Amino acid sequence: MTNVVKKATAQEINHLLDQLQFDTIGLPQGMKARKKHQGTTISVYNSNKVMFQGRNAEQLAQSLLPNASAQPKKPTTKKSPHPQFNQYSCIGSDEAGSGDYFGPLTVCAAYVSDKNAQVLKTLGVDDSKKLTDDKIVELAEQLVTFIPHSLLVLDNPKYNDRQAQGWSQVKMKAVLHNEAIKNVLSRIDSEELDYIVVDQFAQPGVYKRYALTDIPLPDKTHFETKGESKSIAIAAASIISRYAFVKHMDHISKQLNTSVIKGASKKVDLCAARIINRLGIDQLDQVTKKHFANRDKALSLVEQKRR
Repeated sequence: MTNVVKKATAQEINHLLDQLQFDTIGLPQGMKARKKHQGTTISVYNSNKVMFQGRNAEQLAQSLLPNASAQPKKPTTKKSPHPQFNQYSCIGSDEAGSGDYFGPLTVCAAYVSDKNAQVLKTLGVDDSKKLTDDKIVELAEQLVTFIPHSLLVLDNPKYNDRQAQGWSQVKMKAVLHNEAIKNVLSRIDSEELDYIVVDQFAQPGVYKRYALTDIPLPDKTHFETKGESKSIAIAAASIISRYAFVKHMDHISKQLNTSVIKGASKKVDLCAARIINRLGIDQLDQVTKKHFANRDKALSLVEQKRR
């Protein structure tokens, strides 16, 4: 299946929508319209990017958007030390929220075929640490519409319960990564899979010991440090997991009627102290990772203020 992505102007988008009867109701977030036409799926995104997926993708893209520009491949300043991953079909997995006092732990595994790897590059998929939250939201809402993936969220009450039972954060991540990978494997043809690439957060032996269940397809599994720069499948998984984390943080902010801060800095301590003063420690514990040192620091700040 061929995939083509074009960047169109608002006028070109409106002209395209006038030519064909697109579906505009019940679509995923980030998508403006969708249409199956001549064996090709046409997806129009809020970013004004249009994706053609199917046997006639190139012909339809040229016919319907003759003046729109194909998304260019971004120039690279240095060669990747592991370029082979992006030449094959891979499942990548990554997580978000592990270093943040507020918010859940989110883990995603995503399958990117060798054909879709170039599509993701043209969409702008990159290391999520280099992207703003707004860009992550924009990209994730496009990726989830066509990339097979599994997103798992360990909310704060469940996270704190596991931690109280003696689970380390590494064990939590190993269990979630393994489960997400198995979920994706159940949705694809494993014969079309070349590699499983995990963004390494522990030595492979530790991961295998903590994962609770056997690693699927161990001969195809690789653990890579700084994996987002080596595998676009990991980069896609990172963007989706980060997207989920950002959305949960937005929900917490609305729930508490205050802007909660990412990370684990002194500003986070002050934010937590304000929540304790206003809502109490029990409410704070419902939206944070209790074992972080920020909790004791926030309580100390509250006590100092009361003296």
